[in-house]
Amino acid sequence: MARTQGGPSRGSGGPPRGEGGGERRRRGDGDRQPRERDSESEFAEKLVSINRVAKVVKGGRRFGFAALVVVGDRKGRVGYGSGKAREVPEAIRKATEQARRGMIRVPLRDGRTLHHDIIGRYGAGEVLVRAAPAGTGIIAGGPMRAIFEALGVQDVVAKSVGTSNPHNMIKATFEALQRSVSPRSVAARRGKKVSDILKGREVADAAREQ
Repeated sequence: MARTQGGPSRGSGGPPRGEGGGERRRRGDGDRQPRERDSESEFAEKLVSINRVAKVVKGGRRFGFAALVVVGDRKGRVGYGSGKAREVPEAIRKATEQARRGMIRVPLRDGRTLHHDIIGRYGAGEVLVRAAPAGTGIIAGGPMRAIFEALGVQDVVAKSVGTSNPHNMIKATFEALQRSVSPRSVAARRGKKVSDILKGREVADAAREQ
């Protein structure tokens, strides 16, 4: 009889410790997940290409995957990386880490386009990148579009006049972006005012339109 009364008395209290602890853990997990997503959403990751590679070993061939990834913060920073692994997710992870370590900063005009036209070359790859007026959009294809989207460029015209190999195209585009300079840096180097540099650029733009 005492045993029967003892059973309800134990159940009549608050929820068991296991359930309460489970709720606290779930709330804690929910609090951590948004912060992790926010930190990951700071960068835009673009998978450019993924190839299957084979290594000939004793007894046959061993297959793997090579990934090419572009990473940017959409605010003027961008990088690229390549990774190889036996599985696709691991190859993408390695490429993404390499891209984040090698990010470069590119000066943007009004936060939407480049300051001037550039030609970039790497190996057999050659690209022509031109600044564009507002509303033009990203006129580029393949790997170059991924770079400009991750970089945060909104108006640009780009053309590849060399090889179509994505690795060489990306390296040629980055070679061009690294040579991009802003009027402020040019004025500081030449000992002039920024207004003088901008005035010369406006004259050049007007002559080109004619």
